Amino acid sequence: MSDAYVFEMKDITKAFGRNVVLDGVSISIKPGEVRALMGENGAGKSTLMKILGGIINADSGTIFMNGEEASIKHVEDARAFGVSFIHQEITNIPEMTIAENIFLGREPKNHLKMVDYRRMKKEAQKALDALGLKLDSGMLIRGLSVAQQQMIEIARAVSEGAKILILDEPTASLSKSETDNLFSQIARLKKAGVAMIYISHRMEETFKVCDSVTVLRDGKFIGTRQTSETTENELISMMVGREFNNMYGNERVIGGDVILEVKHLTTDKVTDISFTLKKGEILGFSGLVGAGRTELALAIFGIDSIQSGEVWLEGKQLTIKKPKDAISAGIALVPEERKEQGLFLGHSIATNLTFQVLSEYIQRLQVDKKKEKRIVDEFKQKLSIKMASTEQTAGELSGGNQQKIVISKWLAAKPKVLILDEPTRGIDVGAKAEIYKLMHTLAQEGVSIIMISSELPEIINNSSRIAVMREGCLAGIIDQTVTESSQEMIMSYAVGGEHTTC
Repeated sequence: MSDAYVFEMKDITKAFGRNVVLDGVSISIKPGEVRALMGENGAGKSTLMKILGGIINADSGTIFMNGEEASIKHVEDARAFGVSFIHQEITNIPEMTIAENIFLGREPKNHLKMVDYRRMKKEAQKALDALGLKLDSGMLIRGLSVAQQQMIEIARAVSEGAKILILDEPTASLSKSETDNLFSQIARLKKAGVAMIYISHRMEETFKVCDSVTVLRDGKFIGTRQTSETTENELISMMVGREFNNMYGNERVIGGDVILEVKHLTTDKVTDISFTLKKGEILGFSGLVGAGRTELALAIFGIDSIQSGEVWLEGKQLTIKKPKDAISAGIALVPEERKEQGLFLGHSIATNLTFQVLSEYIQRLQVDKKKEKRIVDEFKQKLSIKMASTEQTAGELSGGNQQKIVISKWLAAKPKVLILDEPTRGIDVGAKAEIYKLMHTLAQEGVSIIMISSELPEIINNSSRIAVMREGCLAGIIDQTVTESSQEMIMSYAVGGEHTTC
């Protein structure tokens, strides 16, 4: 064991029952190094980091801290060694101040053994100032943005003297400017010698902020690469266990005649939106967080009320006042928040997948189990859904397989227009590639797709045309069959550049 490493985990093994989730995994990191930890869902990334953070215990293996063998059985043990875990789900308490959240469970005391609020506020302010955060430590957490709350958690880690920071999908809910600010903080902490583990499915981020990448697959260590000496395709090949040449697969589908036309649509969140969608086309919708992309989709699907404007499908004007109207017309929506809005997590895969076509196999309150099974088997095979059985609950599946269930639910209803809102958020690269392949296959079969995404490479490589939203209006449409787009071009529209129409 070299004392050049801030920590080393050697031959870590962990099983839950008969399911071996970590099989002799080893990883070591130096001070000031930012290491990406990558792998498909279920590869063992979170389990390995939970062991380092003292949240769960390994069955076997050894952890070294600064060259010395360490016993980490509890979260308090990990904190004593300077390990801090920034979870994907924010854990701040809204009704407490920033200072109270930063020092929760370790409040400074005065000579009377009472909480020293003045000192606590002062020390918390130092932690905020160290990160360049222009916030008053006496403010309540309630009302702060997700990005600000995330920075509070990082400030807590700084105040604890963190030497190892674990960041789990830190940009999942952040805008581009908020993400850039986070990257600035990571660079600041790196210069201060803090080692960081960066868990993310976003390749672009990995190459931008990480020095190196460790890949796990099926609970096994596959390899570590310097980001400067590897490629996206090599890392994906390591993750999926086969040669991988193209993340996005097929060429763009151009589309045929216009199938959907939106004319001057206005709601309380979007204004005067007009666009067309061709049969068999993938039309991408881009824009900054809060630009109105999701709100436009909700209006077309009948969740948000349309104040004025028209929606035409196959040459006929639709009256959409509720989702049932849109579904009857042949419009489907795969929502951004699949767990909250797209799935019944406690119910079976079969129930979730066939929910939109219940009438096809229920007659006189009797369920035609054979027909239900045929539907489930069809989409299990078509979308390569990994499941133990059709009676397994949706909540037990990985993020990628959950997304496939939501998509299958709507495909079973044979939609003419499929709206996909952030279709690959929070899923691994292997599942992403499968979703992209599915989208292109559906488009070739004549399904028209509206894809809303915050990932610019995803938008550029999958869409024939790109509609860019800005502050509730349509800033412009880039036709990639005429002009090849770029991230800079899309961002110019999104922020109100010279070609923006609103």
